[in-house]
Amino acid sequence: MTLSTIHCPIPFLKKLLLVFTLALCGPVLATPRRVVVASGDCKDAELSTQTKAFHDALRSRQEKDILTATDFEERLFPQPSGSFEDIQRQLDAAQGQFYEAHYTRASQTLEEVLRQVARLPVGDIRWKLYVDAQLLRALNQRATGQAEASDESFRHVLRLAPDYTLDPDYYTPSTRQAFEKLRRELARSPKVKLSVKSTLPASEVFLDGLGVGQTPLTVEVPAGTYELSLQNGDALSFPRRLLVQGEELPLLVDLAFEGTVTARPFPCIAATGEQEEEKVLSHAVRLGGTLGVEEVIVVRLERASSGPKWLAATVLHVEGGQKLREGGFKTRPGLDAPAESLEALVDFVTTGKAWPSLVVLHPDGQSSWEGATEDRAALTSGHPETRSASAVRPLRIASYVALGAGAAALGAAGVVRLSAEGDLQKLQGRLNSNGNINATDREGQALLQKLVQKNNLMIGLLLGGGGALATGTVLYVLSPSKPPPVSVGFAASPEGATATVSGTF
Repeated sequence: MTLSTIHCPIPFLKKLLLVFTLALCGPVLATPRRVVVASGDCKDAELSTQTKAFHDALRSRQEKDILTATDFEERLFPQPSGSFEDIQRQLDAAQGQFYEAHYTRASQTLEEVLRQVARLPVGDIRWKLYVDAQLLRALNQRATGQAEASDESFRHVLRLAPDYTLDPDYYTPSTRQAFEKLRRELARSPKVKLSVKSTLPASEVFLDGLGVGQTPLTVEVPAGTYELSLQNGDALSFPRRLLVQGEELPLLVDLAFEGTVTARPFPCIAATGEQEEEKVLSHAVRLGGTLGVEEVIVVRLERASSGPKWLAATVLHVEGGQKLREGGFKTRPGLDAPAESLEALVDFVTTGKAWPSLVVLHPDGQSSWEGATEDRAALTSGHPETRSASAVRPLRIASYVALGAGAAALGAAGVVRLSAEGDLQKLQGRLNSNGNINATDREGQALLQKLVQKNNLMIGLLLGGGGALATGTVLYVLSPSKPPPVSVGFAASPEGATATVSGTF
């Protein structure tokens, strides 16, 4: 047996390894295509529960295709792993490690502390933790011979608090001397004019958690990277890691949009009424663009002034900015959504298939469920005999139109008959002894021709009217029960005829 050796060039092996790695990592790194968000009162427990049930049912079908609520929060509103007190205890542990000369462990602990501090709510407590962590990190770096890194940590404090002083009881003279030198250098260094505006006036601006003023705000700061947040009452902006450089940096934060988005207890866009529906849908599209998804599914509870509530879902295409599908079903207050209706709504969202238990709205139509009719409510009963809501009224209206047209045609035939009576009497006066019209009597011949035309017209009206009445009767029988009250009226005279159809359509 002969053994042969196969030689593979190194570049080829690297390419093969790269392809294999991408094949393994591709599905893991792929961005989910869809995100589910609630819309309405974001503090409404029923809305959050129903939306989460829809989200879970959808994820059970397309697990990797839906952005989870946890990932949503991590992308837009990352939360610390513990409270202020927990992070303070971590900082105390790092301080103990530093004094015990465990510099490597102290460095690792401090990096985690700073990462958690950046996730805390803005304000004075966060800023104090930030300053204490940066100062301790500077001391730890200086103890390991990293003078430049230590100076950079000191600068993170002095750039926003230029008057900060070190306590002589805790810092050596050489450390305080280096700190003061950095203060003078920062005072002489060029600054960047940072201008911040907000779509909500008088919003608080925070840099690294420290409040620096209200919008519209212009402040001069040293170049560098900052954590920027805006707040106006309960409205909070998405946190930004902002690179400040150059001579001037203008920034506009759309807090009117970002402030409506929350992540707890479930991803939600706040809405206070149906008049804000278009604004909510616009915000949903922008949110989808921020998250990098293809579709946003907006779930809401529609509360009509009377009658049941409806759990509705609207599918929005992010790139095109238009509705793809919209539908919903009647739900029971205070209870979980019926499983079969929830599955039907999920099926409709993913495939476009409309089940009898759903009400499907046209993408260009009104997306309000106010004043839902009995015909629409009947769709949620699940009976096979239910029909599309859009087909109820047109069929009944067509029957009324046909009946009215038939009645009008018969009335017109009567009018023609009455108008021919006078011509017939004139013609009888011109007949000779044989009952005929003389060939030389041109006026009599004209009267005869006129009567023949009216007779043909009357026959046509009678046939057409009868056919219309028959058609209207058939349509009436085929249309759904409980018709709106309608009356058909007719009046005829030698001067003319009228036919009326009145009622609620």
